Amino acid sequence: MRRGGWGGTILVIVLVLVLLLSLSSVFSEHEADLLPGQERWSPQMVPEPGKETNTKEEPAASDAEKEEPEEERADFEIHFLDVGQGDAALVLCDGHAMMIDGGKAADSQLTYAYLAQREIDHLDYVVCTHPHDDHAGGLAGALNYATADVALCPVTEYDTVAFRNFTKYLDRQGVALTVPAAGDVFRLGSAEVTVLGPTGEYEIVNDGCIVLKIEYGETSFLFTADAELGEEQALLAAGGDLRSTVLKVGHHGGETSTSEEFLRAVAPEYAVISVGKNNGYGHPSEGVLGRLKDAGVELYRTDLQGTVICTSDGKAVTFRTERKTDKDSFEHPGVMILPEPVDPVDPGEKTDGTDGEVAPEPDQPNGTEEEKTVQERTYTYILNTNTYVFHEPYCPSVSQMSEKNKQVYEGTRDEIIAMGFRPCERCYP
Repeated sequence: MRRGGWGGTILVIVLVLVLLLSLSSVFSEHEADLLPGQERWSPQMVPEPGKETNTKEEPAASDAEKEEPEEERADFEIHFLDVGQGDAALVLCDGHAMMIDGGKAADSQLTYAYLAQREIDHLDYVVCTHPHDDHAGGLAGALNYATADVALCPVTEYDTVAFRNFTKYLDRQGVALTVPAAGDVFRLGSAEVTVLGPTGEYEIVNDGCIVLKIEYGETSFLFTADAELGEEQALLAAGGDLRSTVLKVGHHGGETSTSEEFLRAVAPEYAVISVGKNNGYGHPSEGVLGRLKDAGVELYRTDLQGTVICTSDGKAVTFRTERKTDKDSFEHPGVMILPEPVDPVDPGEKTDGTDGEVAPEPDQPNGTEEEKTVQERTYTYILNTNTYVFHEPYCPSVSQMSEKNKQVYEGTRDEIIAMGFRPCERCYP
């Protein structure tokens, strides 16, 4: 072989190697230009027939974007319990509970059972709006089933069996009565509760009631207990915002409450009257029913519809009732017909055949026994022999009574009613 032939072959080999090295450098630079996550095209990237091509890869959705849950709205309910001629309401919000009054002592079994059936064994707040038996009496039953954090009342002492039973069950739980002040605010779940009254000193018990306004979202609820014209005027003078979606009508619809001026300030869309069927007071009064009707209020009554439950979603309220009725809610129950008066009973003579001893208070709330104890207890009453109305000695009506019509009587409530007298609507003896 010639020397020149080998030299040419070597030159060709060198040139091929240089060319290969150059091409390798070009491809390496192009690979470096790819963005992170970007792939070099390959045959496998050709889409299958019928499938859409997405040339731009979408970023992964965050957890919040994957699920957009509907806005949760806390639940809110008020149960206006049918306790006859009395007041009792259970307020529920976000798993929290508040009891406002409990009816009479005979309603202790009802309040106990109502909470037990719903497994409500804890009350954030217990409110005794005032110490009269038809509001304080049944709270003993509620406290016998459920524990309580806070107990509110305008007074800490009151000399009745019903009130003593109420405080007895608080004492067992180590809960002291708290006297709230107007302007106090507290929360029940996401609802806000404001104490509006009493605003100051008062002469009669009914005008010293705790008045509460509950606000939940855009809806609101005003509880006036047995507040009469005196407390209504005080609330108006205080200048607070009384406007409410729902009004719990004062004093069972009695004529001495829910004045036209007060009703205008509250401007409720709905109202609830807690009142007993065929009660001896003529509640609700024709005047109050007329004022509510003229104001265009939608009215519910426990004497006609039983327990009334109001539900709010924060924007509107709805109602459901224990029973339906064909009767007009604005129909007046009629005037009470009093029995013929009988000769007064000698205070020393016991008509029930007992020696006047008071039965011991039961360890457990027993409505029948407690009510019997209250009825047998001897008190001092003032009788009006002209109108056949009887009063507590402190009642303002007593000072307006003619001396010739005034009679002091020592005895039991049942004895006076048997004589043909009816209880005063102001002092509720």
